[in-house]
Amino acid sequence: MAEHGAHLTSASPASRPSIFEVLAQDSLMFSIRPAMKHAIRVLCESHPESFGWLLHFYDEIYTLLDFILQNFYLHKHCSSFAENFYDLKRVPVVGTQVDRLPQNIYWKSIICLVVLPYIKHKLDQKFEDLRHSLNTSRSQTKKLHRAFVGAYPYFHTCWAGAIFGYQLTYMFGKSEWHSPLVQLAGVKLCRDLEPSNNKTSDKLRLLANKILNWTGRALSLGLSVGVFFLQFLDWWYANDSEHASLTALPIPEPPGMSKIFTCPRSSLCPVCQRTRTNDTALSVSGYVFCYPCIHQYISDHGVCPVTGYKAKMEHLVRLYLPDS
Repeated sequence: MAEHGAHLTSASPASRPSIFEVLAQDSLMFSIRPAMKHAIRVLCESHPESFGWLLHFYDEIYTLLDFILQNFYLHKHCSSFAENFYDLKRVPVVGTQVDRLPQNIYWKSIICLVVLPYIKHKLDQKFEDLRHSLNTSRSQTKKLHRAFVGAYPYFHTCWAGAIFGYQLTYMFGKSEWHSPLVQLAGVKLCRDLEPSNNKTSDKLRLLANKILNWTGRALSLGLSVGVFFLQFLDWWYANDSEHASLTALPIPEPPGMSKIFTCPRSSLCPVCQRTRTNDTALSVSGYVFCYPCIHQYISDHGVCPVTGYKAKMEHLVRLYLPDS
């Protein structure tokens, strides 16, 4: 059993990287985007008038910086930033290690490293936005949105399943690619093994590599701990701010006479149009209802029956009149 799995961690004669190395370099880039966005969000919350635009155009700014970074490493090291961090190199599927990637493979690598992840990220955002904003409208645009919301989870599942299948076949030595994006770029990954004949330069390079490795490990550990700590703070403050502050809610405009619910006398419940019992105010709008009426309405619809503003059970305030 140990002999069967030995190739998963040991270096092969063809300098084929292990599954742990290729997965580690993938996760490095995945962790940079949210960590950088969280840092920009904190900056924007502190100085919204100066840096608010950074958060608004964050995806485009990140993609531009990612393009500059990947362009430099592809030209200089024939690898992406994350691949170079783990001493991996891209070589054409047919051929050996080269000092410079062919032009067609370079552009395929740029598309797979920068453009396609950007498109996938925007599609994920579009799906989340539409999933929470669709209503009962039957316009043609809304039908297209519903079709997208209905079909996109299947596309996402197929994409995730394809990546998982690639990783399994790579782990057991049945494939040269751990990701369809690597195969689409027309390259395969191997360890960056560059022989040197100068002993002095070898020693200096070894010392520099050790320093870089220690620095990289420290930065990687610091980044991992920092991302975890930021996510923990985000979760903590999200729980604290789950109940929306009443002062943060918009002030609703007074309803016009054309509203469905009218209340000719102040003692009547806007829902059942009868004299109120167990008076209960809805804090998001200030209207007073019967407790059973508003409780049932909020359970069914989640909005104020008069103003239409979103409401939850915690927004109900029981009123205890002096004569009750």
